[in-house]
Amino acid sequence: MIERRALFDGTPQARDEGGASLRFGHVVYRNFLVWRKLLLPSLLGNLADPLIWLVGLGFGLGSLLPSIGGLRYLEFLGSGMLCYAVMYSASFEALYSAFSRLKIQRTWEGILLAPMTITDVVLGEWVWAALKSTLSGLAILLVMSLLGLVHSPAALAMIPVAFLLGLAFAGVALVITALANSYDFFVYYFTLVVTPMMLVSGVFFPADQLPAAVQVVARLLPLAHATELSRGLTVGAPLDQVALHLIVIALYAGLSVLLAIRLVRARLMR
Repeated sequence: MIERRALFDGTPQARDEGGASLRFGHVVYRNFLVWRKLLLPSLLGNLADPLIWLVGLGFGLGSLLPSIGGLRYLEFLGSGMLCYAVMYSASFEALYSAFSRLKIQRTWEGILLAPMTITDVVLGEWVWAALKSTLSGLAILLVMSLLGLVHSPAALAMIPVAFLLGLAFAGVALVITALANSYDFFVYYFTLVVTPMMLVSGVFFPADQLPAAVQVVARLLPLAHATELSRGLTVGAPLDQVALHLIVIALYAGLSVLLAIRLVRARLMR
């Protein structure tokens, strides 16, 4: 491993005193160049899972279910799967791919030999994961449009919402990455956090059917707020408390990336 004393002593970027800057864009561009070479398998890996859920449950189970709140089940599920696709893509990128660059390939250490700070690196990974997850969300939105599920141009407003949601889940995933010692650690996150969140946040069925205590927990989760925004914007479900939904998602995004920066700094300085 690169000698910590040589890497972090005596240079402003190593001390990371400068805070955030636009230099993180170079990290985003670097990751884009690598991703471009693996475009097809990357898209398949991030889109196949939500599309299978959408088509399989939407047409299969949907044919057996009545409307939900005036929506066909395919409409209800599609608007939820859009948010799930963003969550899945951002989490996967900021966990497995970021961890590879952190520990296996040691790409982050190499970047820090340039005039870059730890903050720049983490922000670059954060924004890149969010951009990639937004692409996944757009793919689901396109499928919904082709299936005739999108009823209003307001659905275009889901693009910035998807990006904000991607920032939220990318930030949380980077926190986990900073704490992980191996890829196996991520199983706990997906099993104990991502899967339960998907089940209680109204992606597959209305959250108001859950016990009251679970509904309270769900209201604290970013996926639940994003799902309500998605249904209102894409399929015309009643939508209120827009500001609250956006604030909750933004808080997750901002607080998680700040914590991730602190944890990554502590890890690399050890």
